[in-house]
Amino acid sequence: MNRSLTIAALCLLATAVPAAAAADGDSRTDTPADIHFLSPEGKIQRGVRCATPVPTPHEQELVRGQVERWLAERGAVAGLATSIPVQFHVIYKTQGGTAGLVSQQQIDDQIDVLNDAFAGTGLSFFLAGVDFTNNRKWFNGCASSGTERKIKQDLTVDPAHNLNIYTCNPSGGLLGWAYFPWSAPENSYWHGVVALYSSLPGGSAAPYNLGDTVTHEVGHYLGLYHTFQDGCSSPGDEIDDTPSESTPAFGCPVGRNTCPQTGNDPIFNFMDYTDDACMDEFTTDQTDRMTTMTGIYRPSL
Repeated sequence: MNRSLTIAALCLLATAVPAAAAADGDSRTDTPADIHFLSPEGKIQRGVRCATPVPTPHEQELVRGQVERWLAERGAVAGLATSIPVQFHVIYKTQGGTAGLVSQQQIDDQIDVLNDAFAGTGLSFFLAGVDFTNNRKWFNGCASSGTERKIKQDLTVDPAHNLNIYTCNPSGGLLGWAYFPWSAPENSYWHGVVALYSSLPGGSAAPYNLGDTVTHEVGHYLGLYHTFQDGCSSPGDEIDDTPSESTPAFGCPVGRNTCPQTGNDPIFNFMDYTDDACMDEFTTDQTDRMTTMTGIYRPSL
C-alpha cells in the first residue's frame, strides 16, 4: 500500500476537534455519578471517575483499520524509548479563599507517579514547565467545553511535542478526562489531560488522591481504552492480555470475574476504575498499543 495514502487517511481521521468538545456547553456534567470521594472539607462528595469521551463503534473500526494498515507497512515499533516533556498548568482561585493552588511538591510527586506507573513501557516523563493561573471562572468552569477551549487556547504549550496537564475543579465531581490521540491533529490544543486538583498526590480526594487519575488519563492520551470497553463482547479493549470485564470495577474487588472468558477482571490495571491504591499495572500488550499509537498519531513526541 502506498504510504502517502495511509498518512492521508490518518489526517482525514483527525481533522476536526473532538466531538465531545465541539459545542460550548457543559458536555460532561450530565455523566452519571459513579464514585464517592472526600472533598477538601472532609465531606463525602459524589463524582465521576473518568469523563473521557467513549469511542463510537465507527470510530473504533476506523482506528483499527488505520492501525492494521500502519503495522502492515512498517511493522511493530519495537524498543521505543521516549521521554515526554510535561507542561503543567495549575488553575486556581483566590475569591472566597484560595483553592486549587497545588504545591510544587505535588507536581513533582505527580511526575514521579507517572514514571513509576509507566516503568517498563519505554515511556517516561519529565517536568518541562509549570504555570499558575488565578481565574475563578476557569477553575470552577473547566468542565464546560467552551471554558476548556479558552483555557487550552491560552495556556497550551506546543502540544505536538509536550504533554499538557491542567488541574482545576471540574463541576459534577469529575476526576479527569483526556482525548484519544486520533481525535485531532497532534498539534491541536485540545490534546492533554485535565484533572481534579485534589486528585494529585497528597490531595484530599481519597481514595483517588495518589495521582493515578492522571495516570489513567495519560493512558487514554496514548490510545488505551478502558478495560471494560465493549463489556464481554469482542473486540473489547483490543488488548489480548487484559481479561474481558463486563462493567467497571470500583474499590479493589480481588477475584472479581464478570465475563465467561478465561481470567478474573483486570482490577489492578490502570485503565479500570478501581481505587488508586489498587491500580498498579499496564500489560505487555497495552505497552505495545501505546508504542504503536505514539508512532502513528504522536510522532513528534
